[in-house]
Amino acid sequence: MIFVLNGPNPNLLGTRETEIYGHISLADVKSMCEARAEELALEIFFEQSNSEAQIIDWIHEAISSAKGVIINPAAFTHTSLAILDALKNVQCTIIELHISNPDKRESFRHHSYVTFAATGLIAGFGINGYVMAIDAMAELLLAA
Repeated sequence: MIFVLNGPNPNLLGTRETEIYGHISLADVKSMCEARAEELALEIFFEQSNSEAQIIDWIHEAISSAKGVIINPAAFTHTSLAILDALKNVQCTIIELHISNPDKRESFRHHSYVTFAATGLIAGFGINGYVMAIDAMAELLLAA
């Protein structure tokens, strides 16, 4: 099982800052991920929450049931030591994902706590980054 976790505000995809995030909804992103995972014979658990506590609970579930974690922590990237601490307990591959490139945005977005726990980072490829992350996870799982 691959966990695909999303932090605050991706539920507004398609309407929020479309010049940055595009016009595709989170439901469409989920469908894309499910289709790609099926092609690769992977099962995914795809969720989004605006609650830091809920994301941490899902990360705790991943400790015992995930083969990999793909996480778009959104704004929690820059603020959440709690998510970092939870991710440090995950003993499988972690891919940090961002739709935009945080380093090309406001300076406060240039720091990521999640990076300290991540195996790798995919950023700036729009919603296509999700499919890239699933492909990368599949390759890493095959190599393991």
